[in-house]
Amino acid sequence: MFIVKKKYYLIIESIKDINLDKIKKLQKFSIIYRNPDKFEKKSELLKFRKRCKLKSIDFYVANNLRLATNLCSDGIYLSSYNKSFKALSQKKSNFDIIGSAHSQKEIYNKIKQGCKIIIFSKLFSVSYDKNATFLGVIKFNNYLKINKNLIPLGGINLKNLNNLNLIKCNGFALMSEIKKKPANIINRLF
Repeated sequence: MFIVKKKYYLIIESIKDINLDKIKKLQKFSIIYRNPDKFEKKSELLKFRKRCKLKSIDFYVANNLRLATNLCSDGIYLSSYNKSFKALSQKKSNFDIIGSAHSQKEIYNKIKQGCKIIIFSKLFSVSYDKNATFLGVIKFNNYLKINKNLIPLGGINLKNLNNLNLIKCNGFALMSEIKKKPANIINRLF
């Protein structure tokens, strides 16, 4: 069974994590480049950004406004720990702000930061922390009453991908599954 949503957010930590050739030109994909530790060459990032533009893939940079503007990205991604309001200065241009939240309080903070979309975590149980709490489909749908622009993240894999059809949102975000099985997961999104 295929998953049909308006938007797919792929969170990567390196431009080598994803093969853009596997993504068909559908204007449904957004890539969030989240690289906290290692630095990739700016020239390589510019090439990657141009390839994204050619395929109509939105490109966002996490928590680095300077890099986001230098790469002419479509916007910036503000992690849940990022409480800065600097990105609001870019709000007047065609610069989107996406945020990340783990609680209702963080959702309200991201709204104040001007976030158009809020990636809300954890939807399902994650493999790296079995004791961590997660929302599940019903609780996530209840949070959609607070903000219609929530996007689920966390624990989404090939086994529970069909459960996303039960969620009343416009898209979803993937992070670890992109690194593990990128071809398999992208093929299931069409």
